[in-house]
Amino acid sequence: MTLLSIEQLNLSIGDLPILRDVSLSVGAGEVVGVIGESGSGKSLTAFSVMQLLPRGASCQGRISLLGRDVLTMTEPALCAMRGRDVGMVFQEPMTALNPVQTIGAQVAETILIHEPKTSKSEALERAKQALTRCELPADKFPLSRYPHELSGGQRQRVVIAMAIALQPKLLIADEPTTALDVTTQAEILALLARLVREDGMGLLLISHDLAVVSDMADRIVIMKDGAVVETGAADLHRTMTHPYTKALFAASGHQPVRSAEPQEIPLLQVQNATRDYTLPRRSLFGPVDTFRAVDGVSFEIKRGESLGLVGESGCGKSTLTRAILGLDPLQGGKILLDGEPVGPAVRRKMQVVFQDPYGSFNPRHKVGRLVAEPFHLLNRKATAEEVDAALISVGLTPPDKHKFIHEFSGGQRQRIAIARALIIKPDLIVLDEAVSALDVSIRAQILDLLADLSDQFGLTYLFISHDLSVVRAITDRCLVMKAGKIVEEGATETLFTAPSHPYTRTLIAAAPQLPAA
Repeated sequence: MTLLSIEQLNLSIGDLPILRDVSLSVGAGEVVGVIGESGSGKSLTAFSVMQLLPRGASCQGRISLLGRDVLTMTEPALCAMRGRDVGMVFQEPMTALNPVQTIGAQVAETILIHEPKTSKSEALERAKQALTRCELPADKFPLSRYPHELSGGQRQRVVIAMAIALQPKLLIADEPTTALDVTTQAEILALLARLVREDGMGLLLISHDLAVVSDMADRIVIMKDGAVVETGAADLHRTMTHPYTKALFAASGHQPVRSAEPQEIPLLQVQNATRDYTLPRRSLFGPVDTFRAVDGVSFEIKRGESLGLVGESGCGKSTLTRAILGLDPLQGGKILLDGEPVGPAVRRKMQVVFQDPYGSFNPRHKVGRLVAEPFHLLNRKATAEEVDAALISVGLTPPDKHKFIHEFSGGQRQRIAIARALIIKPDLIVLDEAVSALDVSIRAQILDLLADLSDQFGLTYLFISHDLSVVRAITDRCLVMKAGKIVEEGATETLFTAPSHPYTRTLIAAAPQLPAA
């Protein structure tokens, strides 16, 4: 039975065409994956089904959901359809949840809106059942909890519970696992697959991660520039014919070429680092409890080396990174950069590239000023020649310094972030999830750029990521962190092919694998 049928869908915003002759279908119990880069039209195709479109948008064609043409439905009919017939899971759960309402109230709200005659107590009971189905049982996760009291994966389960509370026939999941670590991602994908099996609903899974979709989907739809360029079964990697599809698969498994060899001289030395946090008192006169986020961590990074640091959310990666950058004090141990303790004078020898480049820039300043910001550490202003050289080194042009950050794509913004890190010629660059939110082709370009810069300037990288494929592609050695401790370390390829610690094996097993052609 076909639940959703999209036929020759065209969408424009004002006079700008966005979608062109998009056609796809989803059957009961079927998982259809939609793959494409940012701007390909994946999300707007999904929003067209829900009719959650920006002002000025207009659709032509046909969208049939359970035999009804969505494009001819009135707004009251659409409101009745959303949540009951089709549910949606968004990429970022904290933007989809109300921070001042409990998780029980938010799941129950979906039921009360569509079934106003249902009592609040009954709605809460059904909310508890939905949360239990999403592996948040009430004995461990009371309905009275707020979103900020949950982890990222747990918040995503709440969003899924809201979407399936009324057991819709179709579920749309828009990048539901992009920001999650590999084990949490595997759990969320397994949960979605189980719900599809149990309820017989259709799942439209939108992602830029080919490995995720190839591992789960029954059919795959490839989109580019607002159009469907290829459709196939789950083994599309064997039958693909379109050049864009081939380019996506090639970029997903891309391995940058690095020729420079690390020196034997240690640049960064972390010696028995310990970092504790003080927890709030349970009562006014109760004891002060502490939480050990980093527990006796020791390692070295050699000059010119690329070192990976992997682990699940909450393992202590970010706390350790802040200590290395001199932003958090240690309760024990020491951190040395080039033999000197990390402090204000030494901190200028390190730079960091963040996950979200747009969030790390002031949008009111032009690129030239943004790139030159690190020079305040040297108590002088950057020259125009220095800014130009930094932009050229990352593949941009000197005139780009006169533009604002919103005028660039996500990949270009990350290049600007790297230029800002490079401009004072640091000894160490910390890359904190620097490519995890990028499309596969843009990610391949940035990894190539980092490899080229390493060869050209002898840079040393500390690469922090939950994407194991990225760490495997760009690093010489890798550290695995769990519960504040380094549980395994070694040459990257050796660690991935012959892991010795059970936790490392769990991480690698949870990572989605791109099928061989």
